[in-house]
Amino acid sequence: VIWQIPAPDGLSDKAWHLLDIFIVTISALILNPLPMAAVALVSIAVSVVTGTLTLSQGLSGFSDHIIWLVLIAFFLSSGFIKTGFGTRVAYHIIMRLGKTTLGLSYALVIVDFLLAPFIPSVTARGGGIIFPIATALSASYSKHHAKNIDNKNGGFFMKVCFQSNVITSAMFVTSMAANPLAVKLAAEAGIDISWGIWALAALVPGLLSLALMPLCIYFLYPPTVIKSPDAPEIAKAKLKELGAISVKEMIMLLTFLFIIILWIFGGRWGLSATTVALLGLSILIIFRVVDVGDNLKDYGAWNTFIWFGTLLMISSFISSFGVIDWARDHISSVLHIFPASFAIVMLALSYFYIHYFFASATTHIAVLFPTFLALFVDVGMSGSLSALMLSFLSILSSGLTHFGLSSAPIYFGAGYMSAKKWWYIGFICSLLYIAVWTVSGGLWWRIIGLW
Repeated sequence: VIWQIPAPDGLSDKAWHLLDIFIVTISALILNPLPMAAVALVSIAVSVVTGTLTLSQGLSGFSDHIIWLVLIAFFLSSGFIKTGFGTRVAYHIIMRLGKTTLGLSYALVIVDFLLAPFIPSVTARGGGIIFPIATALSASYSKHHAKNIDNKNGGFFMKVCFQSNVITSAMFVTSMAANPLAVKLAAEAGIDISWGIWALAALVPGLLSLALMPLCIYFLYPPTVIKSPDAPEIAKAKLKELGAISVKEMIMLLTFLFIIILWIFGGRWGLSATTVALLGLSILIIFRVVDVGDNLKDYGAWNTFIWFGTLLMISSFISSFGVIDWARDHISSVLHIFPASFAIVMLALSYFYIHYFFASATTHIAVLFPTFLALFVDVGMSGSLSALMLSFLSILSSGLTHFGLSSAPIYFGAGYMSAKKWWYIGFICSLLYIAVWTVSGGLWWRIIGLW
């Protein structure tokens, strides 16, 4: 029915048809009439058969380096589990902070925050470092309480860790690859944003968001096991059973540290996050820490690879076909008839929630940042505040869906939560972020002289 509706003025038939396919694909991923990978493959087939995309264009998402980084992150996490190193780390965390599930979640948030300024790949930090620990913690609950008890606890951990990934990625220029692009685009508009100014502006609202977010998710998706007073003693006993660290665990640990170091400093030698991850995986394969056969059987990894690659591809072509430009022009024309304060609110909300159409924060910034920056300045906001606010909104909006940030498919792909629930919690968290960054952020930015 949608297909038969003529394309709106200013939009080509191909762009309109691809938008139709995208909307139906997203709806199917939420309603789940078929497995997610199946929905993605059908979407590619429809795009190609109808002539909306060529076959090469339809399959182009699977050649993106971000897709491979997501896939390799799954494989690296299998090394943590198979060697028992992830379980050992989980037991150590439980031994120190394991009396409450909420306490454990805050421990993971703190780790993410401390790593954020040094690791510019959100997938590497979230999927390669935090995710394996969260996976081991989730599994440990089912072992010590009851079968399948980890489903609720696992869902809680995965959602908290993902939303933490979103917040910390917005707090530092160096915590995500998309952030320097925002700085560059702002500079092209004559606005200078230093690392220090960005971090200072994000400090108060970012820390407050990190403090409130786990409590919000705790209320929306309460874990089955809330208190575990015996958990520290159980963990201590289990660590004794594990004994001394094994050779394979030591290889896993050293490789893990090697990967982290290269994720931090590898850019100086031209090594991308995906290249470093592939190198680390190769080391683990050579020393037989990771089994390729097991990786090929990893349903969650390959399922995520297919559906996320498809969404990234469609999102990219929606931008290149002019759909976003068309929407942006219409928003701009409507806002000019309203007062400045109302226009600012509507611009911010439009920029934030349009991320439902993006599978990449980088694409979101590249396509919309310059125009919205000009619009904010036109309605009376200072250039520095406009650029910083758009930068923060670009990243915070990535927490809306299970594909809005490159680390999202990893946490969602663990299989603990439905897409419908993931989107619902993501939307509620978005309201929290908007409130926190508007109120506390606005007051803080006034204190430090941004407006």
